[in-house]
Amino acid sequence: MLGTIVNCITVLVGGSIGLLLRRGLPERLSDTIMKGLALCVLYIGVSGALEGQNVLIAILSIALGGLIGALLKIEDRIERLGNRLEQRFSGQGGAGQFAHGFVSASLLFCVGSMTIVGALQSGLSGNHETLFAKSLIDGIAAVVLAASFGPGVLASAAFVLIYQGGITLLSGLAAPFLSEAVIAEMTCVGSLLIIGIALKMLDIVQLKLADYIPAIFLPILFCPLFSLFG
Repeated sequence: MLGTIVNCITVLVGGSIGLLLRRGLPERLSDTIMKGLALCVLYIGVSGALEGQNVLIAILSIALGGLIGALLKIEDRIERLGNRLEQRFSGQGGAGQFAHGFVSASLLFCVGSMTIVGALQSGLSGNHETLFAKSLIDGIAAVVLAASFGPGVLASAAFVLIYQGGITLLSGLAAPFLSEAVIAEMTCVGSLLIIGIALKMLDIVQLKLADYIPAIFLPILFCPLFSLFG
């Protein structure tokens, strides 16, 4: 768990620095930084999406995952959580902004091959190098995200701990299901959601991205089925 703990700390430290910078940044500069970050997030999303090898798996995962998320009202539940947590961060943005920061940061920090591969390496062999490298990247991203979105980014450290730490703790059980093909498709689907983050940051579309979170895990089911039936 060392790699995940370090990752959570860097997110908290980077997010705290971002909040301090946010107070001293004029709105015009903050908007410029946010739009520039959106372009970087778009690049990350496109790069990850290209790792997928089967477009049908991506389409089915997004469609079914979105349906599951909508039925479970994941976005609405996070919004309500934001309403409660925002009361502890009065004066630092509304609940919607809190939830937006939490969802955007959580997806950005937890989607991608570095998260899964690094967590498996950490759990199976005690090798934390991949997660240490990821921690540095996430800490830098947390600075800019928190400066743009506020304290919701800090809350994403809890999601990193649960998701990434869960893979580490369950690595022995999870490894047989997380083949290279599955990891590639999970990265592809998750990266499509990261593209959605960028589009929201640029005010191009409005998406309930949290409703699509179940889609990230569906390649674990679809990849063996596609392999079985050719």
